[in-house]
Amino acid sequence: MKTYLAKKETVQPKWYLIDAEGKVLGRLAVKAANILRGRHKPTYTPHVDTGDFVIVINAGKVVLTGKKEEHTEYMSFSGYVGGEKYRKLADVRVQKPEFIIKQAVKGMLPKNRLAAKMLTKLRVFPGATHDHEAQNPVKL
Repeated sequence: MKTYLAKKETVQPKWYLIDAEGKVLGRLAVKAANILRGRHKPTYTPHVDTGDFVIVINAGKVVLTGKKEEHTEYMSFSGYVGGEKYRKLADVRVQKPEFIIKQAVKGMLPKNRLAAKMLTKLRVFPGATHDHEAQNPVKL
C-alpha cells in the first residue's frame, strides 16, 4: 500500500471557532495549533499546510494556572544595543489580549516558513464578536 501525501491544491480548509472564556491558555493553544497544522485530519502531511482556519473569541478571558499571571514576561528586541524590553503578562492582557494567545500558539508550531503561513490562519478577537460569520465556523 502506498503512503498518501496531501497536495496543496487538494486541501479544502474549514473554519473552527473556539471560545477562550475560562479555558486554560496552554490547552487552548495546543488545540488551536493542531487544527492549524491539520493534525486532526487523516490526510495530515508534515510538509504541506493541510490545516484549517481557527477563530478565537474572548481572548481577554483566558485563564493561566499557578503563578504564571505574575511571573510570565514577554521580551522584545529592537536590534539595537540596549533595545530589550520586557512586558508583564498582566500589562499585555490589558493592552492587547490577543497577543497572549498568538504567542502561545506560535510557540507550538514548527519553526519554519510553513509555520508562518499557518499562523496567518489564526484569527484572535479580544471580545465575543468576530468578523467571520460568513464562513460559518464550527464551534469547538
